[in-house]
Amino acid sequence: GKAVVEISKKANEKENTLQFVQGIIDMMELGAVAELKEEGENTIITLTSSDSSSVIGYRGEVLDALQTLAGAMANVGNKVYKKVVVDCENYRDKREDTLIRLAHKLESKATELKREVILEPMSAFERRIIHTALADSQTVTTTSSGKEPNRYVVIVPNDKDEFAKPYNAGRNNDRRGGKKDKGDRRGGK
Repeated sequence: GKAVVEISKKANEKENTLQFVQGIIDMMELGAVAELKEEGENTIITLTSSDSSSVIGYRGEVLDALQTLAGAMANVGNKVYKKVVVDCENYRDKREDTLIRLAHKLESKATELKREVILEPMSAFERRIIHTALADSQTVTTTSSGKEPNRYVVIVPNDKDEFAKPYNAGRNNDRRGGKKDKGDRRGGK
């Protein structure tokens, strides 16, 4: 009957998403094994590898790319959107904890300095974690600025000194130009 068809279709979808991710991993020669489990509405694909740093990528970009592709694959023809998470060695939770701690640390800094604080560029997944962490803040609001893939979060104190320059908390774009790049930045974006 219909139920049997539904079940085999579901099992088939699972297989497909898993094989798809495994196929990409093999193609990239990452030497990792993908496993899939369902947690409620979410599909979680966990990667196991002897070289986890190359699977995770710089700031999780390999995981993010695999997650985007797996999500697209899993949702072809679906009425209800399924969230697919691709993870390795619990990187997602650890990274989320790190970002939430960072958000609160920089919230205090922005509040204390009365200056905007600029974070390093992050993926949409990661920016969302920062926005969510500070959504209920009494002292700051958050916004995103810049163009992909270099979009970054800006923490804006409610009590802002209009004349103070933003404080750049991003590691990789510190002190690129002195005073002169302030004008460019305003004009350019």
